[in-house]
Amino acid sequence: MKIITTMNEWQQILINSEKEPFIIFKHSATCPISAGAHKRMEAFEGKDIDSKIFKVIVQNSRDVSNKIAEDLGVEHESPQVIIVSKQSAVYDASHHSIEAEDVHKAYVEVSGTEPLN
Repeated sequence: MKIITTMNEWQQILINSEKEPFIIFKHSATCPISAGAHKRMEAFEGKDIDSKIFKVIVQNSRDVSNKIAEDLGVEHESPQVIIVSKQSAVYDASHHSIEAEDVHKAYVEVSGTEPLN
């Protein structure tokens, strides 16, 4: 997971979603539920899909987190996973609903690829 902290990083990956979908993981560094979701998202470490995941630590980048919610029309939650394709949210899960298998399945459906190598 690559951590994004700036509006410029967010704008660039949003534009790049025209070519390839990506996953945003909004993480709260102080929330135990978010810690559990983070652990589940770590299932992707070392796999191809990991390069498609961008993490926003909400406490450190509140402006970016708010801009993501605004740009995608998705109410902010933390923890939250959003799959973005063509600058639109196509999948959204939060809190205990964040499961690696579900995120992977949704990403495969959106991208048409199997990125779990």
